[in-house]
Amino acid sequence: MNGVRPAVVAENLDKCFHGPGGTLRAVDDLSFRVEAGSLVAFVGPDGAGKTTLMRMMAGLLRPDGGRLSVLGTDVAAGPQAVQDRISYMPQRFGLYEDLSVQENLDLYADLHGVPAEVRRERFGRLLDMTDLGRFTARQAGQLSGGMKQKLGLACTLVRSPDLLLLDEPSVGVDPLSRRDLWKIVEQLVRDERLSVVVSTAYMDEAERCAQVFVVNRGRLLAQGTPDALRGRAHGLTFTAAPPAGVAARDLQARLIDARDVILDAVPRGGAVRFIRAPAAAGAAVDALLAGVRAEARPEALEDAFMMMLREHEAAAGDGNGPTQAAPPSAPRSAPAAADKPAIVVRDLVRKFGDFTAVASTSFDVRRGEIFGLLGPNGAGKTTTFRMLCGLLPATSGHLEVAGVDLRRARATARARIGYVSQKFALYGNLTVRENLAFFGGAYGLRGRALRERIDAALKQFALDPSAPSGELPGGYKQRLAMAAGLLHEPDILFLDEPTSGIDPLARRDFWRTITALARRGVTIIVTTHFMEEAEYCDRVAIQDAGRVLALGTPEQVRAQGGAGHAGDMDSAFIAIVEQGRRQAENAGEGGRA
Repeated sequence: MNGVRPAVVAENLDKCFHGPGGTLRAVDDLSFRVEAGSLVAFVGPDGAGKTTLMRMMAGLLRPDGGRLSVLGTDVAAGPQAVQDRISYMPQRFGLYEDLSVQENLDLYADLHGVPAEVRRERFGRLLDMTDLGRFTARQAGQLSGGMKQKLGLACTLVRSPDLLLLDEPSVGVDPLSRRDLWKIVEQLVRDERLSVVVSTAYMDEAERCAQVFVVNRGRLLAQGTPDALRGRAHGLTFTAAPPAGVAARDLQARLIDARDVILDAVPRGGAVRFIRAPAAAGAAVDALLAGVRAEARPEALEDAFMMMLREHEAAAGDGNGPTQAAPPSAPRSAPAAADKPAIVVRDLVRKFGDFTAVASTSFDVRRGEIFGLLGPNGAGKTTTFRMLCGLLPATSGHLEVAGVDLRRARATARARIGYVSQKFALYGNLTVRENLAFFGGAYGLRGRALRERIDAALKQFALDPSAPSGELPGGYKQRLAMAAGLLHEPDILFLDEPTSGIDPLARRDFWRTITALARRGVTIIVTTHFMEEAEYCDRVAIQDAGRVLALGTPEQVRAQGGAGHAGDMDSAFIAIVEQGRRQAENAGEGGRA
């Protein structure tokens, strides 16, 4: 680039970790180059080596082999010199929750030695970019998830770096917050010519980058512009609309199970988008479709990404997840009244002091239904979720779960439900098997029944029983949490952002399990920030500021978003939330930060 020194150069880079289970080659003979002033992305499944690579670029890990140069400095020889010129935002950025927004900024400026005369202008720009200027006195712990991410980015940028490293910066935040976060990143690249390296599980984010590096098992599978990479799937991408009375997720399940013929399939906009395997015969595809017409569609970056991962995993001799995702058994007992809703919510209210987190919410969930609870960070959906699970009492209203009034018999209802929390809530110092044995015992399983259920769960979720739970990659932690939640074969399963931070490959396997559970009669309640996952749901509700803004099938919710959103749940979600906030402001209710 006109003689400008590249921001990062890696040559034959290696990094290994040694543990009780043997040696893990996290980065394996990796070579790449990041040009100065560019925005690049590293994408790959859990355990691909992305975080290890980011930490090496930040000078926090020393390479075992090869050479890594950052901003012209050999990282192994001068890690401090590199750290003096970069800013690094890890997945779990350390905000001080009992300090205010301004106090967090001041603290990080002190730690980085930012002169007092520089701070006023720098803070002003950061607060303006992140729209946090109105909240400088608010404690960080009282911010929504999206606002915390933006404050974390602002603290990372209190000094002006030459290179910004972002390790999955938008994990766990809603589409509105993701949009705002990326506006900030793109503004930095455009206005300051800042070099930015980001790892992400979102392919739409990778589409925004000038260069994309695809990694798996520590190896670099491909690199290039989004246009060049998506071309790998040219001529192999199609859309099929299921016949009347058939859910898109059921057609998707049939297609994705035929791995020799179909490389990937996802429900989208009421239809199914799929990728035909290059070697698959047309007759084999037609047989799977069983009379459903397929139409060619333009390829996307995610199509190429999924193709490369499937091909690499096949060449390695195994899969990146359980190939047979159907659960081994049906729910523990047949419901007494199959026609009665599994969950009944009437005028549900939850207040914390003067603050109303959930305001007069009402809905039903049918037995065997997949029901999605969506909303921006801070919308009240987690509070609603915790009340449904019996973990938090309602201030007022009626709440019935599995035919039981939670106000009168909370323990009885809990015995009928399974729960997978947003954050890994198992014991990190126990092995996979020990965790399953502990939680199975807590659910009342004993002896042979417990052993059989554990063995079935280990097989179903492709888990290593001797692996230390705390050292598992994010996707495998979610599998373990799912296995623990299903051990006692519950009638109702609650999933609180279960796929947050895991890659598309792991999400496909996860949802294959969920759809199989629903077909066996298990009722599923799920919260998610991946709007594409709403397409698996029978119905969804969108909440904001504690109120339900939309309730219906995915098709009905997309229609409510207005013209132009018929096939795009992401933009429909944003339109509905923004419309709801405008109406609240016009009514004098104010908005929720």
